[in-house]
Order: sequence, then C-alpha cells, then structure tokens
Amino acid sequence: MPGPLEGVKVVEMGLWVAGPAAAAILADWGADVIKIEPPTGDPFRGLFASVMGSPASVNPPFELDNRGKRSLVLDLEKPEAREIAYQVIDRADVFITNNRPRVLEQYGLDYETLHARCPRLVYGQVTGYGPDTEARDTAAYDIGAFWSQAGIAMALTAPGGAIPQQRGGMGDHMTGQACAGAVCAALYSRERTGEGQRVSVPLVRVGVYMIGWDTMLSLRLGVPILTYDRRHAINPIIDCYQAGDGRWFWLLLLQADRHWGDLCAALGREDLMGDERFANIETRRVNAPALVDELDAVFAGKSLAEWAEAFKAHNVWWAPVNQVQEVIKDPMVRAAGAFVDVPTPDGGSVPMVATPADFSTTRWQPRGIAPELGQHTEEVLLELGYDWDRIIALKEAGAIP
Repeated sequence: MPGPLEGVKVVEMGLWVAGPAAAAILADWGADVIKIEPPTGDPFRGLFASVMGSPASVNPPFELDNRGKRSLVLDLEKPEAREIAYQVIDRADVFITNNRPRVLEQYGLDYETLHARCPRLVYGQVTGYGPDTEARDTAAYDIGAFWSQAGIAMALTAPGGAIPQQRGGMGDHMTGQACAGAVCAALYSRERTGEGQRVSVPLVRVGVYMIGWDTMLSLRLGVPILTYDRRHAINPIIDCYQAGDGRWFWLLLLQADRHWGDLCAALGREDLMGDERFANIETRRVNAPALVDELDAVFAGKSLAEWAEAFKAHNVWWAPVNQVQEVIKDPMVRAAGAFVDVPTPDGGSVPMVATPADFSTTRWQPRGIAPELGQHTEEVLLELGYDWDRIIALKEAGAIP
C-alpha cells in the first residue's frame, strides 16, 4: 500500500539523525523523498565504519533513518548546483533540514528565501535551541540539547551515582517524530489557507517536554526535583526486581493500594498485608527500603517464568526488562508491529525497525533500503528535464559527481 502521504514530494537536506529521521517517517508514510547530499555524503554514512574500525558493508543506524529515499548529490558551492536545488524544491511540498541556519543562509536555503520563492512550501526545521535564538547555530546533537541540557540525564541519575549514557539517536528520533507530525499539521493547514509555513522543532524543547512532569513540578511549585534509586522508590511496587534466574522485570502497580492485595496473593505472602510498615501507599513510601528488601528476597525464590504464571493468576501487572536481543524475539513486541520487512533491489528483503504509527486504511510499506550516495542524481535531473549533454556539462563543472 502507498501510505497516507502518497503524492507528497519532500526534499530533505539533513545530516546525522534528527532531520533525516523526520523525512524517513514521511517516506514510510508514502511521500517521495529526495535527499540532497554533498559530494562527501551525509557524515552519518561513515560513522558506523569508523566506530567498527574498518570498512563496513552495512550501516544499520543509517539505513533506519534513510530508507525509501532517493539520493541527489550536489556541490552547493557551485551556482549550477544551487540552481538544481531550487528546481527540485520548486516542485516539492515539504523541505526538511537540520543544517545550521548560517549554512542554510549561505546557500540561499533559509526559510525566508524559500518561502518568498515557494509560498506553498512547508519548511520543517530542526535545531538544537531554536532557529531564531542567539544559540541557533550552537552545536548540540541530541546528547547535548536533549539529554544533557534539558535535564533528562540528571533526572535519571540516582544520588551519588554516575550519570548514565544516552543510547544513540534517542532524542533525535523523538524529535524526528515531532517534526514529521508538525509537517503533516502544516500540510493540513495549507489545504485550508493555500500557504505553507515553517515548523520548528528544537531538540532542547523535545527534551524538556519528555521530562515534563518533573519540569512542571519545579516550574509551578518551585521545588527541587530529587532523584532516587530503586530501594527508595516513591512507590516500591512500581519498581524493578530480579527473579531467581537473573531476569529483571518491572512491577507496574501504579494504583498501589488497589493492587497491593493482588501482589501479596501472587507472592504467597498475605502476611505482608498485616504489616503496619506496608499498610498503605504512604507507609510503603516511608519504608521503601524495607519493602524492597522483602520483595527482593521473595522474588529470588522463583524464575521469571514462574513469576509470570503467578502474576497472571492474580492480575498483577508487570513487564520484562528485555535486552535488545530479547526485544527482537519478544512475541508481544513482534505482534505490535515493531519490525518490518524492507524490499531490496535483488527482490529480497531485510528486517528493519518500523516507524511507530499505523493507519487502518492507507497502510504503509517502506519503498526500499537506503540509497547509495548519489544513486539517483541523474534520475532526478532527467525528471527535471535535463538532457544528457547538460548532465555531462554539470559533471565537468563539478556541480554533480
């Protein structure tokens, strides 16, 4: 199926993750996405090989955020290349970028210039701190603006503990989702008004929104936000525990007083219900270390599979703490549609992570794997009406490879 954005044309001039992720989601949803790259390519192309210390035939992270696109290589230092970029954008509905604003202005691809040229164009812009601020050109990445500066890293750091490492692309992917959604809202607005607009998604705002509960508490009440470890959880029965076989799991008993009796029955420890230290949610919070110690001792007595049966019998809500290898095999995760087979040029397919939204009628299916650098340059130029003599002249001028 083509997806809900069939017929929408997108031009992406992005690098690394956040901008390309937004365009990749739109591509999954059926949009025709042309990715403009410099002659050296999106730097993300070479990152995996450099981390591995040797050339790599595949780059799974890059593939996720660039599948289904067409790659057009342009040396924007050349006026002929900039003219091609304009021609491609003239035909587009959407332009997505996470290049720094000063770079966009240098090449005449800033919002003001493109809006004057293409009033119907929706301009999706990802920055670290906002395109109209003094920090608009400040280097960020998601680990800077989203993870560090927005407060997420410290919010996840237990007292006295080491600050945890962010996994690659976490904030970028959330930002890409926000940008893709905002672009679709702007397209809907254009249908009513006839005019495009800029949508701006700063990484730091995505981070502040993600940690919004904590931020709102401090914003509205003026209180410091205290972190805690698992032995000092505010509600010790929405906490992680380890079964006797070493597998970790998370209890999900948010309505603590409602679920306390069910948990005690599943544990075979109805005596805990009569323990004054654990009589209600408040006393369990005050005596959290003692309760966690009690539960740790009980949970060590059976395997996770055995606890799963006990939880099912007594309506105890829980979830396994999976390693990534276990996520890939988890039947509930697979049934939820977390993975998708992406077609390859040889007629086969490769399994990949799915973008996280489905549509009941206009169902989507990825068009194909990530393009090779410049794979579609001549194809796009031919679509623009260039003949081979002009294409050869562009090659000789260095505007295209």
